[in-house]
Amino acid sequence: MSSSLNIATGPAGSRILGVGSFRPERIVTNDDLSQHLDTSDEWIRTRVGIVERRFAGPDESLVDMAVAAGTRAIEDAGLQPSDLDTVIVANCTMPSPIPNAAAQVADRIGVKAAGAFDLNAACAGFCYSLATASDLIRSGSAGRVLVIGAEKLTDWVDPADRANAIIFADGAGAAVVGPSDQAGIGPVAWGSAGDLVDLIYNRDDRYIYQEGQTVFRWATTQIAPIALRALELAGLQPSDVDALIPHQANLRIVEAIAKRLRKEGAREKMEVADDIIYTGNTSSASIPIALDNMRKAGRVSTGDVLLLVGFGAGLSYAGQVVISP
Repeated sequence: MSSSLNIATGPAGSRILGVGSFRPERIVTNDDLSQHLDTSDEWIRTRVGIVERRFAGPDESLVDMAVAAGTRAIEDAGLQPSDLDTVIVANCTMPSPIPNAAAQVADRIGVKAAGAFDLNAACAGFCYSLATASDLIRSGSAGRVLVIGAEKLTDWVDPADRANAIIFADGAGAAVVGPSDQAGIGPVAWGSAGDLVDLIYNRDDRYIYQEGQTVFRWATTQIAPIALRALELAGLQPSDVDALIPHQANLRIVEAIAKRLRKEGAREKMEVADDIIYTGNTSSASIPIALDNMRKAGRVSTGDVLLLVGFGAGLSYAGQVVISP
């Protein structure tokens, strides 16, 4: 004898209700790094476009930064922690996989008895988490979801490794996702290239290693098509995009993606996130931090069409169109 099960149903769409971010106070300039590395301000600017980055203090944890960013996103959404029921923390730099960050973050913020889990898609983690949150809401499995990208990359970077020590930084960014009668988060275009997994990994289970030039070539040729696919899934054209917010891996990669989109019809006046200049590469935190900073600077406004695309270790990638809160 078979039995039928009840299936939860949710709203027609989802949208971002608010965003927030946190960057540590300590600013590390290129000149600071040149004191102990064979590098210079000109060398770093030319290759990756970074002028300065933020490093967390020794007593400042990934969870601390996630709590700060998540609290600000909830305030920006005009909500209370009790209005949320699920917390997702995208990260790849927790000191240990047990316990996860999300349950700790939820408890400290005040989202009690929350569904809470971490998601590791490296630098694509925020986009993966945003897509997951949207689907949880639309299926009726969640009401409002706090999505956080948080990383303390300085715990995993060899300070003597010139190639990586100049790039990576620390921080957290967050978004509150809730129900909507109309779609405010488009379908996700995601995937992976597992055959290239050895391009980025933890060397000796301790320090991040990457084949920089190979990753650069991959990102500059393969990520723009993912962004275009996200637009296609959302039923939009490149000319509809008000702002492009890709993962802040390298300013040259960001510019290459924007150039390809403009070639396909995006407007010359399309805003392009360049947060890496003053924030560095914060992996899963980079997109929400950039979005928050662009809103504060007046570079994006409520209702703008934003194209997000993340990519990184795995190699994993994901993109989606969202409407700015």
